[in-house]
Amino acid sequence: MDIGGLDSDSPAVRAGVARALDDAAQSAGFLYVTGHGVPEDSTTALVAQAAAFFAMSDDAKQRYHIGKSSNHRGYVHPGEEVFYGQSKDTKEAFDLALDLPANDPDFVAGNRLLGPNVWPHELPEFKPVVSSYHSRALALGRRLLRGFALALGLPEAHFDALVQKPPSQLRLLHYPGGGARDAGAMGIGSHTDYECFTILHTTGPGLEVMNAEGEWIDAPPLPSAFVVNIGDLLEVLTNGRWVSTTHRVRPVQSERYSFPLFFCLDYHTVVEPLAAFVPPSEAPRYGRLVAGEHLLAQTAQSFGYLKALVAAGALRLPEASLGLSSFGRDRATAEGR
Repeated sequence: MDIGGLDSDSPAVRAGVARALDDAAQSAGFLYVTGHGVPEDSTTALVAQAAAFFAMSDDAKQRYHIGKSSNHRGYVHPGEEVFYGQSKDTKEAFDLALDLPANDPDFVAGNRLLGPNVWPHELPEFKPVVSSYHSRALALGRRLLRGFALALGLPEAHFDALVQKPPSQLRLLHYPGGGARDAGAMGIGSHTDYECFTILHTTGPGLEVMNAEGEWIDAPPLPSAFVVNIGDLLEVLTNGRWVSTTHRVRPVQSERYSFPLFFCLDYHTVVEPLAAFVPPSEAPRYGRLVAGEHLLAQTAQSFGYLKALVAAGALRLPEASLGLSSFGRDRATAEGR
């Protein structure tokens, strides 16, 4: 769908885009968007810098291993991230978010999702190119969030004050191709995304999405379009009207790069079902979540270095943390929805 109408001066046009977003969020939980305003040369440059980084030697990449960062930034080697009950993935990644100064009060206080990024000094163009794309993707996320607010029957600016310093992570993902190296290994195992929604650019096929019948369907890239999928926080806000999209990446034969921007609300934002989506005679299907705490809890249960810190008592999961696979089609099926 073309989301260019979100910038229209006409309230009716913007409302029409919002209705289309609502339809897609209910029926599939994912959509392709055009009219997004991100120029092609920005994604082309992003792919080139990612390729240059992942072509570095293992020793060079390990110098930036995410476990050396105190706020979850840097290189993720194959097998570091494992989702609930699944084998190790074949992908490698480089993770970053808002590049905050070292004296940022949240970072100084020990927040594990906010603070400065890690940048590979061997690649002088990496930081400016990746930072530029991250800024453009965040701006697109804010536009989409306004559209989703309208789709929820809220004022367009309802969430604006809640995305001032969000832990919205950009991942640079590399799938080496040649199929699975280990029997049963996926490119990335089935999961939902923990935030509001994801904006994805990818260079090749491999993404599979679970539909309402519990079947895996291909979601190949389309020229000049981003894939957008619903995440856990929007499932909570809508009390299950929108379902967080369960997806995975199958083993790929050809090398593939993928760039999800996980758009999140500010760390301390309390998220709970909106009253309009809770029938008067029923209790909400979901309890309250704190956006950043949910993201941290899910991340700490899937990354090896964080699980080791938890086991050693050096990191405590937030109170009332949910287990992995608490959202998406699997939960909806279990509840008869």
